Amino acid sequence: MRIDRSGVIVNCPQCGRANRLGFAALAKTSRCGHCKASIGAPAVPIEVADSAAFDAAAGGSALPLLVDFWAPWCGPCRSVAPELARVAQSNAGRYLVVKVNTDELTDVAERFRIRSIPTLALVSGGREVDRIAGARPAQEIEAFAERALASDTRRAS
Repeated sequence: MRIDRSGVIVNCPQCGRANRLGFAALAKTSRCGHCKASIGAPAVPIEVADSAAFDAAAGGSALPLLVDFWAPWCGPCRSVAPELARVAQSNAGRYLVVKVNTDELTDVAERFRIRSIPTLALVSGGREVDRIAGARPAQEIEAFAERALASDTRRAS
């Protein structure tokens, strides 16, 4: 699974073929272009490969992004990875969990003023809603996301 400038590339659970889910359609169930099986929103954290793909996802996704700013050398970042996998699995369709390697996407890390890792940020409509720093268990990550989504909903009202 990966993100490009047009959407998320996922493999069909039925036939295995790659399908692109456009960012604007992530909140909907899609169908495989080959076998027509249902394809839901991604249920795993997705590594962002480049800044343009991140910007496209942040600005165009129908789902908010839970962004994990991390680096491979960071021990706490590695320890939070399985927790994020649990969060992505249990919240598929509510928000998209994406991973930004701060060593590779330094411009994105600079724009978000990342000073410590791991840092988790909730991004909705292209803007950061809230953030927390430090490794946390899945329940705390989900509680953070719920609070951030609730505050974002109040601002939009």
